[in-house]
Amino acid sequence: MMHPMRTTVTLDPDTELMIRQTMKERDISFKEALNEAIRAGLVKPVAGPPFETDTAAMGVPLVALDRALTLAGELEDEDLVRKARVGK
Repeated sequence: MMHPMRTTVTLDPDTELMIRQTMKERDISFKEALNEAIRAGLVKPVAGPPFETDTAAMGVPLVALDRALTLAGELEDEDLVRKARVGK
């Protein structure tokens, strides 16, 4: 038989506020609000179907993809130089 455990916890201000709001909204004690929050946080989600996303044909690329990262780096460098010149 499990007996209630008495312990001291230190709550961060934001979590204390959440517990106090729950207490007020549900008209329950601090102990009940804290136990509900712990149970809700420790419950393992029910496994659903795996997430899937639709795909779409993008056509033939207009640039050589083996140079895409190089090109992106060059464009970013040019933008940084431009911003440095105008003082941004």
